[in-house]
Parts: sequence; C-alpha cells; structure tokens
Amino acid sequence: MSETKLISGFSKLTKEEKIRLIASYTDDPESAEASIKLFWNSNPDIQKQFDEFSENTLTNYYFPYGVVPNVMINGNMHIVPMVIEESSVIAAASKSAKYWATRGGFHSEVISTTKIGQVHFIFTGDFGLLKSNFQHLRLLLLARSKQITANMEQRGGGVLGMELVDKTSDLEHYYQLKVSFDTRDSMGANFINSCLEEYAAGLRDYVNDSGLFAPGSIQIIMSILSNYTPDCLVKTWVECDIRELDDIEGSNSAEEFAWKFEKAVNIANIDVFRATTHNKGIFNGIDSVALATGNDFRAIEACGHAWAARDGNYRSLSEVSTDNGRFRFSLTLPMAIGTVGGLTSLHPMAKFSLNLLQNPGAPELMQIASTMGLANNFSALKSLTTKGIQVGHMKMHLLNILNVYKATEEEKVKAIEYFKSHKVSHNEVAAFMHSVRLTNPKH
Repeated sequence: MSETKLISGFSKLTKEEKIRLIASYTDDPESAEASIKLFWNSNPDIQKQFDEFSENTLTNYYFPYGVVPNVMINGNMHIVPMVIEESSVIAAASKSAKYWATRGGFHSEVISTTKIGQVHFIFTGDFGLLKSNFQHLRLLLLARSKQITANMEQRGGGVLGMELVDKTSDLEHYYQLKVSFDTRDSMGANFINSCLEEYAAGLRDYVNDSGLFAPGSIQIIMSILSNYTPDCLVKTWVECDIRELDDIEGSNSAEEFAWKFEKAVNIANIDVFRATTHNKGIFNGIDSVALATGNDFRAIEACGHAWAARDGNYRSLSEVSTDNGRFRFSLTLPMAIGTVGGLTSLHPMAKFSLNLLQNPGAPELMQIASTMGLANNFSALKSLTTKGIQVGHMKMHLLNILNVYKATEEEKVKAIEYFKSHKVSHNEVAAFMHSVRLTNPKH
C-alpha cells in the first residue's frame, strides 16, 4: 500500500493511470482495479459520456432503478421511476399509490415557478442616489443581458423583476441586486448565473463610469442563484371521508386512525427531532424522482429544509386536517426542478424516465415528485401509528441481510418463507442461517 502523500497533476493522468494510482492506496490493488473496471459500461461511447459528467472519473456507481405503478395525479395515471437504495421506499410508495388510486388519487397544483438570483456587493457611495437612478440602471442591465435572455424569452420565460436590497443592518455597506426569473422547463442554474454575472459587471461599470459616484466605491462579492425558491411552489394533497380509512393495518377504527395520524403530524410541527425524520421520509420520495430524472436533489432538499424553518422553527412539511368528517393530508413546498438541460438530456436513463412519464414539463414534474414525497410520508405515518415501522422495513431489508451472509437462492427461498411469520432482525437471520447450514453442511 502506497504512503499517503500530496498528489500533483492527477487530473492530467490517463484514466488507466488514475485507476492504477488510486488502487495502489488500497490493501489489494489488483482486486481494487478489478472492482473499479467491473462497473464500466460495455459501450465505450456511453462510458465516455458518463466520464465527462464529472471530474477524475474512475468508474460508475450503481443505484437500483425501480418504478411505482398506479400513481394517479389529477385523474391521470402514471408509472413513476425512482432511484434509491433504501429497500422499503418504493414498496411504501407503491402501497400508498394503490391505496389512494381507489379514493380519487393525488391532487396537485403548481402555485408559482419564480426563481431567485442575487448579486452581492459592498457599496460605500450614496445609496440613496443609486436607488433614485435605479430605473435607468435596470434598463441598462437588462439590455446587457439581451443576448443571454433572448432564447428564454422566446420560450415564455426570462427576467421577471429586479430590485436593490439594503442589507446594511446585517452587514456594514452590504447590498444586493435581487433578480427574479422564470426559466420555464429548465432548472435554470446556468442561465441565471450567466445573467447575474452580466448584471454584476454592468453595475460595477455604472458606479465607476457614470460620474455619479467615486470610482472604486463598489466591490462585487459574488453573483449566484439562490437554491431557496419560496415562490416556486407546488401543493399536493389527498382526501377522503374519515370513514373510508377503516381497517388500516388492523387499526381499531377509522376515527382512531385519523386521530393518531393527526397527532403524529402535530408532533412533527413542535419537535425538531421528529420533524427532521418526518421530512427525511418525504425527501425519500422526492429525491428518488429527482435522481431518476437527472435533477439536482441536493438543491431541492436544501430548499425544502429552509422552507420547513421559514418561521424560525423547523417544522413538518406536510399538514393534515380532520374537520367535518373529512381527512385531508397535504404537502406544500418549493421545488426548482427541470425537464430540459443538464443531465436530463444527456443521461440515457434520465431520458428514459422522462419518456416513461410522458415527457412532462417542469410544472408537471414538480407535481409528480411532490406526489411521491406525500405518498412516502403517508405510508410512513400509517405504519408508525399502527403496526410500527420495523415490521415492514425489516422484511424489505431481509434480502440485504441474507446477501451479507452470502445466502444461496435455495436458502433465500427458505428464509423468505420462514420470516413471513417471524420477526426480522440481524440476530434472527444469523440464527436462521446457522440452523439451515447445520442441516445442510455442503454449504
């Protein structure tokens, strides 16, 4: 094993040289090289495309790609692709989708699609004078970005608004140029950032060259989109009469189930420890759709968590009401997601996913992803308030545990049958495998 030291010029090495060098840092370099190459795509053109998605690429890292059938949204049936390694998520979403398909399905609406970008700058000149001349400045800035915005405007999007924001109460001499955008079916990061950098240059030139301010009285700190998009909102919900919730997972009554379910959501509204796990379950569904369609799940999740804490306390993203004998469970959150640009058009499975979803626009994909978040949240709360989460979760996890013990196909069949009536745990599976192999010493 090579001694750890500073690596220089790594990006300039060939792929084979990179693999050989990295493998040399492991206990078994020969086995490491073989493992890395095992996951290469057999088609060299596809592998080259995958290599160019990122930097210093050695190989591909596989995640399971599954689908959830029977997802009814606004009366239309969907088969939704999901990419996730957590064994119970797709099963939970599938049960939830099928359950609600017989009760009117999921309902969803996009409230707005506005996104935000900011030029952050330090200004020591007369801000009142800058503000009084802002309408003229705004027209100059928009003119500078005309080449960048032309295509987006042809598609019905572009710059929606621009304002100067005084933040000096938080940081001395700190101001923002805050710009709102409509990026149509693209997530729009590159478009927004290109516009902002042009506006930053125009703002700097205006302050330095207009003769109204002392040259050098402005310093641009950075120009960048915000992943917090509180005006890019989607709302999704399910509803039915409470009496239709009868006999869920053996619960005593529909009224008792609705009461416990509502209390579970209320707890996530007042306790940050519970709220974090509660919202993580929602993102199990949303992130899975984002990954399957080549979207940036980190941006989506960061935005969602910021939204959950928008009043200063981190709360549940979902809400429930049980008024007038009616059960209504809903999810409202901001989500910047796209169906054109980035990996959505380059990754072959992302293209397949969008085709499977009947090539939705960004608003429709927002609804689909939000629906899977609500579906997973409903299934999780349903289990938690009735039979408990581990019964279903560990049964789904059974195959993973059996694979740890290198179970044969015959042993897996026996284990699945045995654990239909026994509690699954690592210790119980270990004991079962030991007993099976005692009776079959050929293993």
